[in-house]
Amino acid sequence: MIDPYLSNSVEKINPKNYRRVTVDESFFDIKPDVMIFTHNHLDHYDPETAERFITKDTNVLVLSPKSVWDEVRKIGGNNNFVLFNRYTTWTEKGIKFTAVKAEHSDITPIGVIIDDSEKKYYITGDTLYNEEIFEDIPEDIYTLFLPVNGVGNNMNMTDASRFARRVNAKKTVPIHFGMFDEIKAEDFECENKVIPEIYNEIKL
Repeated sequence: MIDPYLSNSVEKINPKNYRRVTVDESFFDIKPDVMIFTHNHLDHYDPETAERFITKDTNVLVLSPKSVWDEVRKIGGNNNFVLFNRYTTWTEKGIKFTAVKAEHSDITPIGVIIDDSEKKYYITGDTLYNEEIFEDIPEDIYTLFLPVNGVGNNMNMTDASRFARRVNAKKTVPIHFGMFDEIKAEDFECENKVIPEIYNEIKL
């Protein structure tokens, strides 16, 4: 599970950023083996949500960059809190997780590549278009997940389209839209895009 946001924490700080879709409580029944946080912003590392999945009684592998790691490891318990900054790799049950560069307003943001030895999935996290990012990205990404909302130091749709062409993944999934805004992913120009619907599984 990556960057779950299943609360109204952001609205409490900034009322204009209220949830357009209510929380689906059934997701709290999930027992994740691995939890990844890409940076320390409330809609990505939300303590109110995180502590529904990670408690003193769980045994979760938690991968997070320094800004999140300093906070989330205070939960304690039997969980394995791994410092997961850029260039760090962790292999769990044959799946390799690699932290890559992101360009964002958090002090230590990361993207994540998940490699199951057959396909590579690249989740950029929140990021702007930055040439240094491509130094970290292999040429055989199967699916790319990237923000397209253009606010909060995220790529807009134009730059996200350029980014997608550079990565050249088989499939591209636009994210970071529709939660706090009325942005439509249909406006994102990308030949191989797969548009997700909140709470629904997508076929890749």
